[in-house]
Order: sequence, then structure tokens, then C-alpha cells
Amino acid sequence: MGESARAGATVLGYAIRVLGKLPRPARRAVLGRATAGELPPVPDYVRMMEIAGDMPDTGPTDGELFARFPELAAVEVSEPAAGVPARLYRPAGESGASTLVWVHGGAFVGGNLRMAESHWVGLALAARGIPVLALDYRKALHGVRFPAASDDVLTGWTWAVENLPAEHLHLGGASAGGNLAAGVAKRLRDGAGPLPASLVLAYPVFHAELPEWNPTALAAIRDNPGVVYFSPDWVRDMSRHYAGDAKILEDPYAFPANGDAAGTPPTIMLNCEADTLRSSAQVWAEQLRAAGVTVAEHQEPGAGHGCLGEPFSVAGQAMLDRITSHLRRW
Repeated sequence: MGESARAGATVLGYAIRVLGKLPRPARRAVLGRATAGELPPVPDYVRMMEIAGDMPDTGPTDGELFARFPELAAVEVSEPAAGVPARLYRPAGESGASTLVWVHGGAFVGGNLRMAESHWVGLALAARGIPVLALDYRKALHGVRFPAASDDVLTGWTWAVENLPAEHLHLGGASAGGNLAAGVAKRLRDGAGPLPASLVLAYPVFHAELPEWNPTALAAIRDNPGVVYFSPDWVRDMSRHYAGDAKILEDPYAFPANGDAAGTPPTIMLNCEADTLRSSAQVWAEQLRAAGVTVAEHQEPGAGHGCLGEPFSVAGQAMLDRITSHLRRW
């Protein structure tokens, strides 16, 4: 199933579970967009999450993963008492020098440790000799707002520093998880704890509003039937929801593009060509370089947002290979 089809199945899954509990105008908006594979307006999307409880599982099962990648079955998976929900993925054999603390995405309001963007990444890297601690966090639902998710990632990172014997401990995340990882890195830089050896950021967003897009390029993504489209208005509205207070939109820990980039750890930035969020990642990469930070930037050709949630896709596997190569260099 491609990204757009999977997005449509996910949104339609929400709609089936919650339509009867939504006001009539919201029902029409949700159902119309869900059948087209589009994201509903942010207030409806958030309400769906609050009613449904979480994203429906649309990724491959362990059986499907192990059939395609038999080496994953040997990985040891546990759930440590890390202060937040977490899964620890350990290689069956000898580990390398690097361990990754990894944070999934979900627009700050969804996602879990079962989703492929978390579970497959943990399994696949551990099968390659790189232990992974995957973290979950409180979502911006039912009145929860920043800094709850950031606090949870900081808690998980602190546990990893104290409990995982790693020569090089890295911090990373995808999409909203990339935002959280980068924001926590700024908190660590400012005295909250030891800095990671590097940041590993996949299709992340760092701005409360997307940097300006060329209208033609933006329309090409919007009209691409094979990718998920996050409109600039949708990103702006979700940022405001996550922040909860207009002043937080300027907070450097909530939106890391704010403020000084100096002191950020070496960073690998993995963007998707057909993803509106890449304008944020590209601008922040420029800020990092201007501040003297080492940045490796890659763009997966033709890929849509969320490709690490597609273990059987060329883009998902290519991005995982890039993460592996980066972590093995340490």
C-alpha cells in the first residue's frame, strides 16, 4: 500500500470509528476528505484522535516483517521502566559503538510504539548491530500541550544516558518526533543534561509556520496522488494547537528554528522530495551551518512524507540505509 492509500485508510479508519460522535458539519468534512485520502481540518482531526484514542494500525504485522526481513526475528525487544512508554531493541549479536534514542512522529497528536516508523526502525537498526530505545510521549490531546511531549522525550533520554552502555548515544526522530528530538537537544545544550553524539532527523519540521514555498512546486506536491499533503495552513493550525499559547510559537524548545542554533550536535537531515515539510528542514539546515554545526543533508528522490512507515518501499529502505551508515561511522 502506498503512502496516499495508507493515509486514506488511516483517516477513513478514524472516520468509521468516530463519525457518529462528531457534529454533522464535521462529519461531512471528515468523510469527504477521508475518502480522498486527505487530512481533515485540524480541529476535526484532533477531535477524531480524542474520540478514537489513537491511530489505527495500518502498518505491516511482525509476521509480514519477518517474512520479508528474517533477520528481524532475532532482535530482542523489551519494555524498560524508562519513565515513559518505551521499547528497547537489542541486537542478537555484538553491538557497535552507537545506540539511538528514537522518537516517532504523528503531528504531535498521534502515533505509538507499534507503528512501523517506530517498531520497524527499531527492529531493523538492531538487526544491523545498533541498539535502539524507541520512546512514546504524551500527545497534544484533551488539554495537554507543550512542553508535555518534550518533557517525556527528555525523561527518556535521561534514562538512556544513565542506563544504556553506549560509547556514542545519538538522539533522533521522524516528523514531529524530529521536532521533539531537536527541541530536546536545545534543552540539553542549555544545561538539561549531556548532549547526544549527533541528531538523526527524518522529514522533520522546526517552524511553527512553513517557510515560503514556490507556488508551482507546492501545487505539484498537493496534486501528487501518491503522497500525503500537509498544506501550509494545516501545519500552521497544528502548530497553534500543539503550542496552546501564542507565545510558545516563538519558543526555541517547541520550534527549534527559533533562536540560536549554535551548540547543536552534528546533524543528519533526511528529507523527502515530495514533502512540504522539507522547506522547514532545509531552512533550519542553513541556520545550523551558519552557526558552525556539521550538517549532512539528503533528499530521497520522489519520496513522500512518512516513508519510514513504509518498510517495503524503496524510499523507506534507502532512508534506513542512510541512518545505518551515519550511525556506523561513529
